[in-house]
Amino acid sequence: MEWKLFADLAEIAGGKRVEVDAAPGDTVGAALAALVADHPGLEDRIYDEDGDLRDHINVLRNGTNVHAEDGLDTELDDGDELALFPPVSGG
Repeated sequence: MEWKLFADLAEIAGGKRVEVDAAPGDTVGAALAALVADHPGLEDRIYDEDGDLRDHINVLRNGTNVHAEDGLDTELDDGDELALFPPVSGG
């Protein structure tokens, strides 16, 4: 499974597209855990001190925020596109 990373998350992970060991039937949370296991520098940026996803981090599956689905328990399907966005600001 591949993650698309944006802004400083891509810098921390060393690329805008990162493959992880996750397959259809796994959850988005498992794919996110695999990403952090491969790139531990992301952990503090993504998770809070309790190990929960930070409120300002957006996790998308096929362009939809997983909060609109089953959150990190959302199951992955073959061909899913995963994306991780930090907060974005601008003017």
